[in-house]
Amino acid sequence: MSIKVALITGGSKGIGFGIAEALLKNGYKVAITSRTIASANEAASTLVNYGDILAIEADVKDFKSQQDAVDLVIEKWGQLDVLIANAGVGHFAPIDEMSVELWQQTIDTNLTGVFYSIKASVAEIKKTKGTIFTISSLAGTNFFAGGSAYNASKFGLTGFSQSVMLDLRKYGVKVSTIMPGSVASHFNDHNPDAENDAWKIQPEDMGKLIVDLLAMPARTLPSKIEIRPTTPKG
Repeated sequence: MSIKVALITGGSKGIGFGIAEALLKNGYKVAITSRTIASANEAASTLVNYGDILAIEADVKDFKSQQDAVDLVIEKWGQLDVLIANAGVGHFAPIDEMSVELWQQTIDTNLTGVFYSIKASVAEIKKTKGTIFTISSLAGTNFFAGGSAYNASKFGLTGFSQSVMLDLRKYGVKVSTIMPGSVASHFNDHNPDAENDAWKIQPEDMGKLIVDLLAMPARTLPSKIEIRPTTPKG
């Protein structure tokens, strides 16, 4: 089997970590990024048990940082087949309480950050006729009180991803946006609890989804996928 290389932003925990583990178990070489090299290395120390892993310090809010991450991947493995634009944050407050700083951080990370990640990697992805996954949210189509910043970032990300899909399909590049509901992850400073979070989508479920989507026939493009817990809380 020819080598396949994936780059996952925000891959040190939660959804990104679950995807990294699944891809490694399926023979992919995987690079994960985190805002600190300590976090990336800590995750890589576990993931190395499953395959060839590269830890990178990178911030999606910095375009040069994303270019440097892609350069490191190419320097190590010579190609890039899959980008998972996963890094994200969640800040929730009514509009009269939402600060300018938290609004900007949400948009810069969840929307502009994905643009930077894709912009930095698109030339290499076109070479391999690879795949780009963006991790949006059901909040990218369902609005709720207190979600002005998060809804705006994820509505924007869903629309952005679908437009990029149309831009790149003529090059044989697949772009899919995944829109999960409740996931047992560290999102929004949550500490996953095996008992209380058992009803939620698990990070390994997201990993299996990515592996399954990558196994789809080349002629078929799953462009937008909603995924939610089978049974709602309570």
